[in-house]
Amino acid sequence: MLQPNQHEHARSKDPVKYGELVILGFHTHCRNPADVFTTLREEKPAFLTLKTMCLTGKCDICVLQIGRSTESPIDFVVTDTPGASQESEDSSSAPSTISRFACRIVCDRNPPYTARIYAAGFDSSKNIFLGVSSAEKATKWKNPDGHMDGLTTNGVLVMHPLGFPEDPKQGLWREISVCGDVYALRETRSGSIRGQLAQGESSALQDGSLVDLCGATLLWRTADGLLKAPTLRHLDALRLELNAGRPQCPVGLSTLAFPSLPRSHSLEERQPWAYLSCGHVHGRHDWGQRPEGHREREEGPCGRRECPLCRTVGPYVPLWLGAEPGFYTDAGAPTHAFVPCGHVCSEKTGRYWALTPLPHGTHAFRPTCPFCSAPLATGPGVTRLIFQGPID
Repeated sequence: MLQPNQHEHARSKDPVKYGELVILGFHTHCRNPADVFTTLREEKPAFLTLKTMCLTGKCDICVLQIGRSTESPIDFVVTDTPGASQESEDSSSAPSTISRFACRIVCDRNPPYTARIYAAGFDSSKNIFLGVSSAEKATKWKNPDGHMDGLTTNGVLVMHPLGFPEDPKQGLWREISVCGDVYALRETRSGSIRGQLAQGESSALQDGSLVDLCGATLLWRTADGLLKAPTLRHLDALRLELNAGRPQCPVGLSTLAFPSLPRSHSLEERQPWAYLSCGHVHGRHDWGQRPEGHREREEGPCGRRECPLCRTVGPYVPLWLGAEPGFYTDAGAPTHAFVPCGHVCSEKTGRYWALTPLPHGTHAFRPTCPFCSAPLATGPGVTRLIFQGPID
């Protein structure tokens, strides 16, 4: 049986790339990545690349299993993103809501290398695992043609956007069954009654598809889609171009500069800060500080401050360039910041994610920053940044 691009592989040892899964604002680790996929980075956010190197037998498909379990059948171990699934913001002590065998992605080995998603996964006994305890109340049923189907306890939800990435519009969130059928959402995330069958809809992933596992959200980028996305080198060139404009702090008159695309968030002396309610960019300063007790009561965790230029009160935070190319919908200049976290990206990218509701809790949805999973403020959720140039 011919493998994909077999003649090309005679000339090149590079495996065929099906696509990438990017975890929104999340760390991950994997079991023996050489067996199934290549983990390209181990920092936040993490993502993986599906390749034909995962195949050891003669078959037409490549299967990747994702879940909370650390057992050997799971290829990609995922744990909860803080605040992603629980109703309370303090989810540090809450039990995980991701299924142990959450889902599996099946890729065709032959062109066009379609990737499809299915709920649940195979355990070490090669059986579909839907839970064994009374707490895991997975919904199961028999279809008219006689085959069994079911849903995981908290569901595998998928949203296929329209026109991604050129003119992206949000699609409808749906639930995927064990057999890959598409259903409307249940009344609550773990409800016992499945939604209506979505006739004519497919579980095939497309560029920009979002997969929510009730605790972590994944973004699927196709190989073709990634060719249109900016690269890390391009993002760094935009950073250098922005720094070359020598933006200044209007208060301290110091020159600001975005640090190189970070592997960890560590503040630097020339780090830009911004008042996110108005967008004015400053350096870090103590202008307008109130007494400590008063500041704690009125400013809260977001550091609400009064802008010295326009007197607008709002979050005052450091700015960070979004360093994950897969989240971008274009290669535009970094002109906008998410509110209240301060991650900076292009206008088109910011507005898309600010209008994209992600599942939260048992039946709620809210937009979040794709770079850190922070819930976005009500309203636009993104603000245009106003830089002051040098005065000389």
